[in-house]
Amino acid sequence: MEFKDHVCELLNTIDACQVFFDITVNFDLTKNYLDLVVTYTTLMIILSRIEERKAIIGLYNYAHEMTHGASDREYPRLGQMIVDYENPLKKMMEEFVPHGKSLSDALISLQMVYPRRNLSADQWRNAQLLSLISAPSTMLNPAQSDTMPCEYLSLDAMEKWIVFGFILCHAALNSDAAALSLWKLALQSSTCLCLFRDEVFHIHKAAEDLFVNIRGYNKRINDIRECKEQALSHAGSMHRERRKFLRSALKELATVLADQPGLLGPKALFVFMALSFARDEIIWLLRHADNIQKKSTDDFIDKHIAELIFYMEELRAHVRKYGPVMQRYYVQYLSGFDAVVLNEMVQNLSVCPEDESIIMSSFVNTMTSLSVKQVEDGDVFDFRGMRLDWFRLQAYTSVSKASLGIADHKELGKMMNTIIFHTKMVDSLVEMLVETSDLSIFCFYSRAFEKMFQQCLELPSQSRHSICFPLLCAHFMSCTHELCPEERHHIGDRSLSLCNMFLDEMAKQARNLITDICTEQCTLSDQLLPKHCAKTISQAVNKKSKKATGKKGEPEREKPGVESMRKNRLMVTNLDKLHTALSELCFSINYVPNLVVWEHTFTPREYLTSHLEIRFTKSIVGMTMYNQATQEIAKPSELLTSVRAYMTVLQSIENYVTIDITRVFNNVLLQQTQHLDSHGEPTITSLYTNWYLETLLRQVSNGHIAYFPAMKAFVNLPTENELTFNAEEYSDISEMRSLSELLGPYGMKFLSESLMWHISSQVAELKKLVVENMEVLTQMRTSFDKPDHMAALFKKLTSVDSVLKRMTIIGVILSFRSLAQEALRDVLSCHIPFLVSSVEDFKDHIPRETDMKVAMNVYELSSAAGLPCEIDPALVVALSSQKSGHCNNIHCLAKAINQIAAALFTIHKGSIEDRLKEFLALASSSLLKIGQETDKMTTRNRESVYLLLDMIVQESPFLTMDLLESCFPYVLLRNAYHAVYKQSISASA
Repeated sequence: MEFKDHVCELLNTIDACQVFFDITVNFDLTKNYLDLVVTYTTLMIILSRIEERKAIIGLYNYAHEMTHGASDREYPRLGQMIVDYENPLKKMMEEFVPHGKSLSDALISLQMVYPRRNLSADQWRNAQLLSLISAPSTMLNPAQSDTMPCEYLSLDAMEKWIVFGFILCHAALNSDAAALSLWKLALQSSTCLCLFRDEVFHIHKAAEDLFVNIRGYNKRINDIRECKEQALSHAGSMHRERRKFLRSALKELATVLADQPGLLGPKALFVFMALSFARDEIIWLLRHADNIQKKSTDDFIDKHIAELIFYMEELRAHVRKYGPVMQRYYVQYLSGFDAVVLNEMVQNLSVCPEDESIIMSSFVNTMTSLSVKQVEDGDVFDFRGMRLDWFRLQAYTSVSKASLGIADHKELGKMMNTIIFHTKMVDSLVEMLVETSDLSIFCFYSRAFEKMFQQCLELPSQSRHSICFPLLCAHFMSCTHELCPEERHHIGDRSLSLCNMFLDEMAKQARNLITDICTEQCTLSDQLLPKHCAKTISQAVNKKSKKATGKKGEPEREKPGVESMRKNRLMVTNLDKLHTALSELCFSINYVPNLVVWEHTFTPREYLTSHLEIRFTKSIVGMTMYNQATQEIAKPSELLTSVRAYMTVLQSIENYVTIDITRVFNNVLLQQTQHLDSHGEPTITSLYTNWYLETLLRQVSNGHIAYFPAMKAFVNLPTENELTFNAEEYSDISEMRSLSELLGPYGMKFLSESLMWHISSQVAELKKLVVENMEVLTQMRTSFDKPDHMAALFKKLTSVDSVLKRMTIIGVILSFRSLAQEALRDVLSCHIPFLVSSVEDFKDHIPRETDMKVAMNVYELSSAAGLPCEIDPALVVALSSQKSGHCNNIHCLAKAINQIAAALFTIHKGSIEDRLKEFLALASSSLLKIGQETDKMTTRNRESVYLLLDMIVQESPFLTMDLLESCFPYVLLRNAYHAVYKQSISASA
């Protein structure tokens, strides 16, 4: 209500003073006058669109009455205004009758500006608009115009002035041809105008409804209908061609300025014109695409809009980056040229009143005092006072009775407009960027905004420009206003969520492309695996041995590498397309190191790094092809080949984006060496550990697989039920090395700990058996030199077979661990030979008298490097936590006895050497007693047991062959070896 009163009062004052308006002369005064009229009109239209407006003001009055005890004294007027402005434009047409002269004069002054701005793309192209290189000889000349501020004036704003202005003073359309020409041109360019944010005003329908009730306006109504048809049929294509021209023009401008930023000085006007033109076209498309009145929508879908926005952002970045260059140029321009010319003009004025003279002199003095040193010293410039003085001077000199009338001194007005533009180049570059290229309107068209982004990502040639969408989110805060602070958080949150969503989608798209490339490369790497060469070898052998037959032979299999042979350059493979799409998208991700949106900093590259880590983790686990139902899993060597191919592709990403891919490898591969990753998901370490324990070693215990020390591998035995996998292909030395490469020392340590846990469970059962036979065993310990008594005691022992079976299981597990440790040692020796040799040297030279705790620390270090130790630290830890190549794998007992004994005696602080000597004495006595037996059942496998005693001594670091010979004749061992060999020959025959 107060605003309306102030506007009406100001408009009446302007009419009374008979103010002169000309956009090309007193630009600020005319622009602000037209803005005032349009703002007033817009406000009244929006007010009339609030459906519950009467109820709202009624509630307001009721609340006022309850609070203050009386109704608001302005309430009756407010209520009357709501009623009067039910049809706001009709009411305002009556209201603006007295203001028609001033308003029409201001609008008609646009006839030199608006038609020049509203040209077709062909006319722009013929004039080589915005081109810096079309005339190389004038490239360094400053861009000049008599109407500097009009050159980058918003086309959208001018159309609103013309449409609303001539609706309010419609009489001018009948009396002035220039007015009618402007009106028609505006009606032909658009079908709707922006009232506020996403609120639009449909021009033709509203104008027709208003004029239909005015007598004698049939011609105007026909004009409106013709213009509507023209707008519907041609406006879309005209604006589409403009956008097409602006894309190439802005690209050229941005490229030249990137190479020669010094041109930003003389050609600054071109930059702001380009930004303004592009901004107007983007806003026009956004508004009309959301309010299509035409069946065909092709003209309102622009898949290349991202390119135009991108070049706008590039120009904005140049202005921000090279602001000091522009400051230096225009400081010298103002002091060396503008001050001189203005001083001459002031001197030549025939009449110059004192007040005006003082203001003009202050302008000259301000500009003369400028120097380049101020720019170099980083001084802050502020010409707001000067610009405000010029605004006041326009008001003084534009009234009819002014002594110094600006209407008679238009050159002075044009010169001052140019000077004001130059001052803005020194102290208001950021404000100028907002004025000419603010696209915060996208905040209120979020669906269209997201759709444009999706279209950009889907088109490979446009994906390089997708970064412009997150950059646009930084514009959103410029649409907030200090009079409405509560919406800052809402708009800020929207800008953050959209920016986050855009960057996340870009990273996802890049990740998907990288994954597709990795899949292709893994397929190519898989073709090079040894298993695939068998068919090729077979074909080659058959080709040599067989004669060519009349029948057509089997087609030759394509060899790996064929895909790299190109017949011509036009051949484009799927991999080529993926690489092209990836390089385009990575250009966008790498375009800015970080961007700030509402005081939050976003780093696009980190989004990509994060997504690559997650996908790499999932891919590694996926490539194991582990099937819990069938217990199938990929061979470690094949998985290693795939992982290396994957890593090679990821390393190549560093050629496109400045990211640390090594960090990704470290994060992901280190997590894969643990039982679970950071998301609580199983890793390859847990999958392989589980498979080797539950599948391979369980089948060994069941008698389907045997360990062959000579082959250093577990091998399938012929059985009725064939196994679904070949044990040798998972346990030979090359596979164990591949496993060590994949799991690393941490993963192998986890594997060892899991193995030891199984051993500890077997030892727990053995302890129970020992407790059952404690009394007999105690007697046997003291009676090993009494053969008859020993034989009697032996028959009293229970569960002897169970002891043997459990010790065999322990031996099998320890044999597998030995293979794993040896593979780990080989791998580490290749990767860190000097460190491994240092650890080995440290272990070998530890003194015998060293404290056991210290020795265990050394053994733990050695074991982690895969080195064999006298005492197995992992086994010690596993057992201390308990506080309460023959087909039957019997040869594994030697390893089990030695390592279990060493671990147990370390825990119970006994002398390992003394206890093992005692065990050797007991064992040799019992075996010599067996040699005297005649019973076939008792002497069964006697020679094999002799050899087992020999293996125990050979495996042990604490027993020697001299010690064995002192209690067991070597001749028996030699005969046993001969007998077992003969038995194996006859069995194989």
